[in-house]
Amino acid sequence: MKIPISSHMAEIEVKRSRFVALAEKIEDTDFIKQRISQVRAQHPQANHVVHAAVLGTRGDQFSMSDDHEPKNTAGRPVLEILKGSGITSILVMVVRYFGGTLLGTGGLVKAYGDATKAVLDGLKTEELIEKSTIRLVIGYDLYDQVKLLLSEKEGQSIENFATEVTIRCTLPSIHVDEVISRITDLSSGRANISIDQTS
Repeated sequence: MKIPISSHMAEIEVKRSRFVALAEKIEDTDFIKQRISQVRAQHPQANHVVHAAVLGTRGDQFSMSDDHEPKNTAGRPVLEILKGSGITSILVMVVRYFGGTLLGTGGLVKAYGDATKAVLDGLKTEELIEKSTIRLVIGYDLYDQVKLLLSEKEGQSIENFATEVTIRCTLPSIHVDEVISRITDLSSGRANISIDQTS
């Protein structure tokens, strides 16, 4: 699975109706209503704000809405394209400005699908990698060596300096055992190491 690393927007026009598609990363469904409300406020003249979302590490959680378009002509085609894209943690909203010509059910399905394809074409993504967070308490004498090791293993860390250094570092799970082993060796077993969480 892949996840978005940035937001993207694309626009198509079909028989004078404008379809503005927005794609962005989301972590959970609680965020969706809030984002749709914000987009409605940004597009007060729009007739519809249709959405579909795919979530979960396996891309097996879904959300969608036709937003008063005929049933399954809007949210469904957006969702089906998202499901086939191999991208998760993604929300796509399609804002429609009605152009005066009815598109019919087939025309709507194609238009919403094409808008979704257009926005995904320009969306930057990266592979979804399972990550873990470890917490380290080390002496100042080990700080430089530990920072170098965490950097080599693609770790992102937050540090707190007191009588010792506390580091909270999120890194790909495949590196955790090696990092713990090497820090234990470096510190001759004095480092306090715990695994906080897996995400």
